[in-house]
Amino acid sequence: MPLALYLLALAVFAMGTSEFMLAGLVPDIAAGLDVSVGTAGLLTSAFAVGMILGAPVMAAFARRWPARAALLGCLALFAACHVVAALTPTFSVLFATRVMAAVANAGFLAVALSTATRLVAPDRKGRALAVLLSGTTLATVAGVPAGALLGTALGWRATFWAVALLCVPAAFGIANGVRSGTRETSSVPGPSLTAELAQLRAPRLLVAMSLGALVNGGTFAAFTFLAPIVTDTAGLAEVWVPLALVLFGIGSFVGVAAAGRLSDRHPQLVIAVASPALLLGWLALGLLADRAVPLLVLVLVQGVLAFAVGSSLIARVLYAASGAPTMGGAYATVALNVGAAAGPAIGAFALAEVGGLGPVWVAAVLTGVALVLAVPSLRLISPRDRHGDGAVPAP
Repeated sequence: MPLALYLLALAVFAMGTSEFMLAGLVPDIAAGLDVSVGTAGLLTSAFAVGMILGAPVMAAFARRWPARAALLGCLALFAACHVVAALTPTFSVLFATRVMAAVANAGFLAVALSTATRLVAPDRKGRALAVLLSGTTLATVAGVPAGALLGTALGWRATFWAVALLCVPAAFGIANGVRSGTRETSSVPGPSLTAELAQLRAPRLLVAMSLGALVNGGTFAAFTFLAPIVTDTAGLAEVWVPLALVLFGIGSFVGVAAAGRLSDRHPQLVIAVASPALLLGWLALGLLADRAVPLLVLVLVQGVLAFAVGSSLIARVLYAASGAPTMGGAYATVALNVGAAAGPAIGAFALAEVGGLGPVWVAAVLTGVALVLAVPSLRLISPRDRHGDGAVPAP
């Protein structure tokens, strides 16, 4: 894999830390800004909404820009939003900064996803995606728990300052590592924006995006409210929250790495085996979350399964959007973040109406719906060409 791909993953690490860190900070933000835990949890939805809106708009706006300029511009805006967030005394301003930071993150990720797939051979999109998303999974392993510890020691604002500082080395790496050396399949100009948007009519792309959104929605519904599950449902001390986040992060890293090796050539196997296991895992978590050891074990297992299934489905989005070389990354970003917006919002409602385990039951329901839809759709979202790599053009 090219060095530039790992430099992009470094920036994704900074952004992933920001996106996931609220899982360990929601109670402190709620107390510090005098809002409910459910309301503070909506900051995750705000970030996801910004990602949904920002991905296609930023990708369309920057599609003719040099990749390095677009990436650096988005990263600079992202860092500035975190500085404002660290300084604001009001929840409404913090909410707005999350939306704007997400727009910047969306633009970055959309361009990065498209760039990553041009850095590698056409049949290695899954591997490239695994490297890029390793930045996100490493954020859950190291960045998010470190942010939770930093927030516990110095207050939640210190975590926002830390994310802003993380953007500095990421920007330096992109400025020096991402050049014009992406793989181009032809010297002919790419398709028009209208032609790329027309790809959204393809059933294969729509099904892959829908399944990715459902699985990611379930993951975010449970993960956003992991801190109160650990402290309130399981009755563990607050210091156990970072450990739970580390376990989930380790699992997500393993899941993305395994799926990256399998999803290019055996996507049906990954989805057909891991999806039912993911559903059973959420059901088990809902039944055993009041017991510390089963809770922590299941957090690890669900990290593996959720990211293995989720990353495989997003890889299928990129394959299905092969006719949209500049907008395909935006479609993948939208699929990820429709779920990331809806999941915490539905989870917050379930938390208020059902209780502490409400978000886990939401995760089970969304995953179950995805499984029901996936079974008859496997051949559609994972067609195989005569070479067996699944890298056939989108219809």
